[in-house]
Amino acid sequence: MTTTLGRLEDLPPDYVQALARQNLVPLWPSLRALLPPDKPRPATRATHWSYEGLRPLLLQAGELTPIEKAERRVLVLANPGHGLERMQASAAIYLGMQLLLPGEWAPAHRHTPNAVRMVVEGEGAYTTVDGRKCPMQRGDLILTPTGLWHEHGHDGDQPVVWLDVLDLPLVHYLEASYHVDGPRQALREFAIPPDPQAGLRPTPMFERACSAGYPLLRYPWEEARAALLAQAQAEPHREVIQLAYVHPETGEPAQNILGFSALMLRPGQQLRLAARSPAQVFHLIEGAVEVQVEDQRFALAEADTCCAPGYTAVQLSNRSATAPAFVFIADESPLHRKLGLYEDRG
Repeated sequence: MTTTLGRLEDLPPDYVQALARQNLVPLWPSLRALLPPDKPRPATRATHWSYEGLRPLLLQAGELTPIEKAERRVLVLANPGHGLERMQASAAIYLGMQLLLPGEWAPAHRHTPNAVRMVVEGEGAYTTVDGRKCPMQRGDLILTPTGLWHEHGHDGDQPVVWLDVLDLPLVHYLEASYHVDGPRQALREFAIPPDPQAGLRPTPMFERACSAGYPLLRYPWEEARAALLAQAQAEPHREVIQLAYVHPETGEPAQNILGFSALMLRPGQQLRLAARSPAQVFHLIEGAVEVQVEDQRFALAEADTCCAPGYTAVQLSNRSATAPAFVFIADESPLHRKLGLYEDRG
């Protein structure tokens, strides 16, 4: 079988023009770009975003742009491999650091992309999702699923910052991305289940929320951290201490396109993650971790974020010999599994 394919410039210009007039394109000059040998050639690059570096710029945005003009005051963590103007961290993942100042209210809307909020710093803010008020504390994960009304408010006295993770690049690519504005939501009361372990499969205890499709919306970090420590103590020889954020009734991923989990590294531990097809994002909640992606090394401080392309092995190293480290992970696994594309190459 031939390995050298014809190029577009090999064709007569009048022939190429005749094709274009009928909206036709020859496949063979681009075939290897669409179907490369052995594995994909992702545009996603291993990239590190320093919270120490971006935080002053985010606070400056709070001075420069009032919430009324921003609606959502966010600095996007853009991957240079896709081009900064594309505003995406990977093929399917969007990341943004959002700032809410005391007394501010980010108005209610709903949209087709799914979103989660990983709280980075500060207290006193909350997210209201479909009538349920979810307090925001450091390390908490809050869902705002597709189509549900949500808004953000702040009753405290210090800036609050969180990491937004959305499947926006995919939904936009599918030409299905839009939003609808709405009025401030009326709060509703929802009973918390009598069994506090209702949300453990094996993830930590979570509050009940409003939507029948999403019975849990807030995943408190206090409970997730305790569950990770308990797992490490109960299974001292277990290499991977990790809990997935799941739907409490089905055990399926908490949302249907992106997957989310919390991982603990014991003091001094090095952990190799196999090369898998989905891209991954790592956000350091607590501790000090080095992330190695092929020949690149990123020293993560607390609240730093980095990403790794798919089909690439990753090594995580706890830089502390005395304290555990805790990492929030977002990846494209649910999407790849649904499409039948998921691979684990070991």
